[in-house]
Amino acid sequence: MIIAAYLIGSISSAILICKMLGLPDPRTTGSNNPGATNVLRISNKLTAASVLFFDILKGTVPVWGAYLLYAHFGLKEPLYLGIIGVSACLGHMYPVFFNFQGGKAVATALGTLFPIGLGLGVLLIITWIGVAKLAKYSSLAAIVTVSMAPLYVFLLKPLYVYPTLMLSALIIFRHKDNIIRLLKGTENKISTKIK
Repeated sequence: MIIAAYLIGSISSAILICKMLGLPDPRTTGSNNPGATNVLRISNKLTAASVLFFDILKGTVPVWGAYLLYAHFGLKEPLYLGIIGVSACLGHMYPVFFNFQGGKAVATALGTLFPIGLGLGVLLIITWIGVAKLAKYSSLAAIVTVSMAPLYVFLLKPLYVYPTLMLSALIIFRHKDNIIRLLKGTENKISTKIK
């Protein structure tokens, strides 16, 4: 399941969708990040939404599949589910199919948390949208959302706090360059046009 999660995560929807539509490679355009926000910069909302959907799905499918497998055998190991979620995110960040040049895995991480519960998903989406609308920074919205995720999980399903902490730490680490740019005031804001 860990290997399968990594391989599923390695399927870059941003690169594939842009290629299918004749758009520039998101790794070499805009912020050079193969994710939904950068695809929005180089295309349109529908294309970006498609990337977002598939990136979320590739986090949800392995974790949900593992959860069902564990339930079938009567097992309850949230730590294993966390490792599978991290594997899917690592696949997105370092995809074996695309020379290990991947994105930040925010949507994939969100997808790994959806199986915990609909309420958690709603809280995470509201947090991201709220911060993004106020600050206009996708990276800041992602950092705040994943930072709040362990607290939300603690309030809703404490059993999954440690796996969520693992995911949050990974996503924040992946955003280290964005954090530096935010502090310097040089981070790109959310935009539908490349400046």
